Amino acid sequence: MIAETISLGILSLPSVLAAIGIVPYAPLILASPSPTPPFCPTLTSRSGLILIIGLGLVATYTGYVIGQFKLAHPFIHNMADAGFVLLGRPGREIFGAAQLLLLVFIMGSHILTFEIMLNTLSSHGTCTIIFGIVGLVVCYLCTLPRKLGDVSHLAIASFISIIAAVVVTMAAVGTEKPGGGHIDATMQASLADAFLPVTNIVFAYAGHVAFFSFISELKRPEEYYKSLFLLQGVDTAMYLLVAGVIYAYAGENVTSPALGSSAPLFQKIAYGLAIPTIVVAGVINGHVAAKYIYVRMYRGTDMMSKKTFKSYGTWALISLLLWIVAWIIAEAIPVFNDLLGLISSLFSSWFTYGLSGLFWLHLHRGRWFESPGRIAMTVLNSVVVLIGTLIVSIDPFLASWHWHRLALILECGFVLTAQQMALGLYASGLGIQADSASGGGSFSCADNSKS
Repeated sequence: MIAETISLGILSLPSVLAAIGIVPYAPLILASPSPTPPFCPTLTSRSGLILIIGLGLVATYTGYVIGQFKLAHPFIHNMADAGFVLLGRPGREIFGAAQLLLLVFIMGSHILTFEIMLNTLSSHGTCTIIFGIVGLVVCYLCTLPRKLGDVSHLAIASFISIIAAVVVTMAAVGTEKPGGGHIDATMQASLADAFLPVTNIVFAYAGHVAFFSFISELKRPEEYYKSLFLLQGVDTAMYLLVAGVIYAYAGENVTSPALGSSAPLFQKIAYGLAIPTIVVAGVINGHVAAKYIYVRMYRGTDMMSKKTFKSYGTWALISLLLWIVAWIIAEAIPVFNDLLGLISSLFSSWFTYGLSGLFWLHLHRGRWFESPGRIAMTVLNSVVVLIGTLIVSIDPFLASWHWHRLALILECGFVLTAQQMALGLYASGLGIQADSASGGGSFSCADNSKS
């Protein structure tokens, strides 16, 4: 879980502080060359560090609810199964498609990082598209083992590699001080410039989509909570440390991924050390995506456990097709922050935040207002739904009188929630447009390492 979660997300966080500042700031200045969408005339900036802590705490709670939902419905292996519990067959198809798309986009972000890594190590030795194909082949070969346990053995190497890479980068920027010791505690930014970094923080906590699959692999699922608390404690602490230290010394010169913030030699060392996490964390997402399709094809048949040419061939073909699509995404959106922002806007806020609120409401349907404590939890989980995306469960319990009371809470935030998704897509779209106009567009051989 740590290897899957603490990977690419941590590398974008120093640039988040460079964009929105370290400490709380008052109203955001929206007067900028970027147009302001009519649906959101004002926005308030918050501290980057406080956002990392706050979103981390909410992600811990939503991960806890996922564990409760899994233990209450042991047959759930993925978000599609959870969608079936909430909405029946339509829910399975909707949630399954969204989960698959999220995983494939994350796989694409790993191929993109693989390209940046090879461009840095080789000083742009060849066309970036070739580096992307190399990343596709490497990740595909590592996805071929059908058991997640076989892949998980590499998780320790992945975690050590990301720790080593960021430590080298922190030491390098601390020695070189490329920012000249100047940092901005508060920032004034346009709507798009401020909202895109927020989506990058959301991406850093985007591991929840795979939690059902991880729990299914455990011999004792009830011990999942220990793993969850360890994960969230470690990742939040690392996010704060790495983001704060690198930005403090690199200042406005911080790059994303952050491994490129130091001198060329240290960039090469850091990216070399990061190779295991760039590959392994992507492979884990690829494995979960391939397993979802494989289980949908063969659930209830002996192909689930058989070791035959057909079973291995099917798995290999599914994995290959998924990585090809991921490579296309990486080539189509070749800027790291833009791709992460798009992923968060489209999917991560659903799976990390919003859906867990619906899980809790479903688990406690008919008992939302039976006590003051339960009312408080009902309000809390309604707010969690609003943090992500307002997805109303078409379940028989909606017809009960309790629903009409809960609806008052949910409907109050409907417009706000719709704006949140629209803002994320708006900010990501502007970022992609701006970066494409500045050179190195889609399917380009240009160097995307910024080294």
